[in-house]
Amino acid sequence: MKVVGILMGGDSGEYKVSIASGNVVYRSLINQGFKLYRVELKHKKWEAIDALEQRYPISADDFSFQIDDRKVQFDAVFNAIHGHPGEDGPLAGYFDLLGIPYTSSGQFASALTFNKAECNILLERFGCKVPKGIFLHAEPQLGETEIIERLGLPLFVKPCRSGSSIGVSKVSFAEDLSDAIAKAKAVDHKVLLEAMVPGLELACGVSDHTGKAQSLAVTHIKTSNDFFDYDAKYSGKAEESTPADINARVYEAIMRETERVYSLLELKGLARVDYILDAEGNPVLIEVNTVPGFSEESLLPKQAQYAGIPLSELFKSSIEKVLP
Repeated sequence: MKVVGILMGGDSGEYKVSIASGNVVYRSLINQGFKLYRVELKHKKWEAIDALEQRYPISADDFSFQIDDRKVQFDAVFNAIHGHPGEDGPLAGYFDLLGIPYTSSGQFASALTFNKAECNILLERFGCKVPKGIFLHAEPQLGETEIIERLGLPLFVKPCRSGSSIGVSKVSFAEDLSDAIAKAKAVDHKVLLEAMVPGLELACGVSDHTGKAQSLAVTHIKTSNDFFDYDAKYSGKAEESTPADINARVYEAIMRETERVYSLLELKGLARVDYILDAEGNPVLIEVNTVPGFSEESLLPKQAQYAGIPLSELFKSSIEKVLP
């Protein structure tokens, strides 16, 4: 029986979200033919947790642990860590060095997609429509007046490397811009400013569990909050419709574009691409998520269920695909 670790936790503000995601994956994989351990990572404390809630320290030397006199090594790991170090590349590089298969994207693709500004710059070169933006790191002397002249109001201020909308602000008034930039910089010293794109917020899950990129479904997200922020995502302050009630041609175009982006960026495993459908009916790509949420509140599990794929099958196939 293959030994599989479900990675969860991490060192970012998404720790609790990741724990919820990882536990959904773990519960879904019970009785699916694996010897399962939950693996909690938090700074330098790495622990494997068995079905009886016994905890075992994991050695960073080879990602193994001891049960009595027996050394346990993982045949594969399922990555459910949002943010650092699971979504931004370090763990992928670590597992590559150790030769341990993992279910998410590789080191370069993870690092690239986690940097919203640099990823969007590249995708625009490939013909993707993205919001008009300013990468503040590349123009550090840019004043607030010029920012507003170039992007207009409202605009969004985002940490380049963060998930779950942590550190993101919608700025409607010029006097709020400096505080929003400071808030973003508290999360990441690289900051992206984007013009607001009025329209419908959409998300499309995608997977390669069948051996090729396959979009699952498109979801329309509505919230009473100012935008789809952390509170809206995890406190039930959003309405989600899967499938999105949009023009069938546009729906299909988003499904195919998501698969194209997945292939262009050489992603692996489960991912999600977010869009705004603008007033002209054009999907504007907002960001790419290489470790999307897997909790009960998350979009991708609901999209998989709509597509007729049980979570147990989706997660099991994701693991089997990477096993030697």
